[in-house]
Amino acid sequence: MTALFPFQNSFARLPAGFFEPARPFGAPAPTLLRLNRALAGELGLDPDALAAPEGVEALAGARLPEGAEPLAAAYAGHQFGNFVPRLGDGRALLLGEVVDRAGQRRDIQLKGAGPTSFSRGGDGFAALGPVLREYLVSEAVHALGIPTTRALAATLTGAEVYREVPLPGAVLTRVAASHIRVGSFQFFAARGDREGLSELLRFAIRRHDPEAERAENPALAFLEGVIARQADLVARWMLVGFVHGVMNTDNMTVSGETIDYGPCAFLDRADPEAVFSSIDRMGRYAFRNQPGIALWNLTRLAEALLPLLADDEATAIKRAETALDGFAARFLDAHLAGMRAKLGLLTEEEGDRALADDLLKAMAENGADHTLLFRRLADAVTGEAEPARSLFIDPTRFDAFAERWRQRLAREPEVDAAERRALMRRVSPAVIPRNHRVEEALAAAHRGDMAPFSALERVLAHPFDDPPAELAHLAEEPPGDWRDYRTFCGT
Repeated sequence: MTALFPFQNSFARLPAGFFEPARPFGAPAPTLLRLNRALAGELGLDPDALAAPEGVEALAGARLPEGAEPLAAAYAGHQFGNFVPRLGDGRALLLGEVVDRAGQRRDIQLKGAGPTSFSRGGDGFAALGPVLREYLVSEAVHALGIPTTRALAATLTGAEVYREVPLPGAVLTRVAASHIRVGSFQFFAARGDREGLSELLRFAIRRHDPEAERAENPALAFLEGVIARQADLVARWMLVGFVHGVMNTDNMTVSGETIDYGPCAFLDRADPEAVFSSIDRMGRYAFRNQPGIALWNLTRLAEALLPLLADDEATAIKRAETALDGFAARFLDAHLAGMRAKLGLLTEEEGDRALADDLLKAMAENGADHTLLFRRLADAVTGEAEPARSLFIDPTRFDAFAERWRQRLAREPEVDAAERRALMRRVSPAVIPRNHRVEEALAAAHRGDMAPFSALERVLAHPFDDPPAELAHLAEEPPGDWRDYRTFCGT
């Protein structure tokens, strides 16, 4: 039989201390809930083999696939600002790596397959709801064009896990460019292990920044690359109203991919102070704070890399500070470029940032729906302004913006209104994972009904298209009683 995964295991070849061996706990009665056939094809895998009984057993952790060398990676992290020197994969294990059809190395990881030596008293398992949430939302984020880990499969294990009540156990098969985090570097830095830190840097450069190997200062080139990727990533989050919810340093990848979808959510009404995570009681990871927290996390990465930036500490600090100083400009430029596209602007003017900021402020002060407003602005280009205007508590605030916006559009190169509308709709989604619809789909799945999940999955795969008439309700804003929505991490 052909191996399910043509595994390579470069991470498993790293020295002792980078990981602990781990094995899936086993699933007594594995059942396939979802298989991402398109992603399987990208990875060069056979989806029919994965959907067969032996494949499902491998995806659920009941069978170890040929060539796998399962391990739990070691890392540290700042969790809500508090440093924990030893975290690691407490409920996930890396089976191995595959090289996809584009020649890119991708990790294959099981999440929820049982305890590891890093579980810290946790059971290492995952429940059905969090697994389906991550499957649905990570694939939606991918469809929005935002770098992210991907979901290959969701399986039921046939066992129960215990939280407040017994819940169906499940496993997510996650795919990532790598699972190297800011906390991975903090793990070795906290121990004063310069050799381990250097080895990790070499590995990360080979994986994500091969051009940095040729730089005069590879560590600095790597740091600058991570800063650029994270600035671009968070700008993309902000443009679509995504709230990560738990931006700990162990949840920030050096690849620039979004990772860990526990207490995440999307804005409905525009609200810079939005916090959805039940454990973020102080609002550390509120929507508006995400750029600042990203920079804070990157500063922790720079601190970890100081011994490799220069032999002299003062010189290393200066190099780190100079690199970090580039974050704000990179983020602001990426965010403004995205806002120009959402406003239908094809050229650049000095006042564009003020125009965009004033709109965002007016939206927040008037409770405008973040997604619907930008979608309806595209219609306003063709003269249909009332649908956008109606989203404002005080419509005159929209009128004041619209007047300035029309004046700005008048200075643009002449473009057919229908063409400009089409360009705007390509960057402003019609459908996002609305929080109330995600919860409805998860509740139905617990009852054994996957139809709502399938419907949501269908429209989220094409977020910039208007949904078909029978699914148009999935694009609607929620009822008012969803304004105090809270999410939970699922551990």
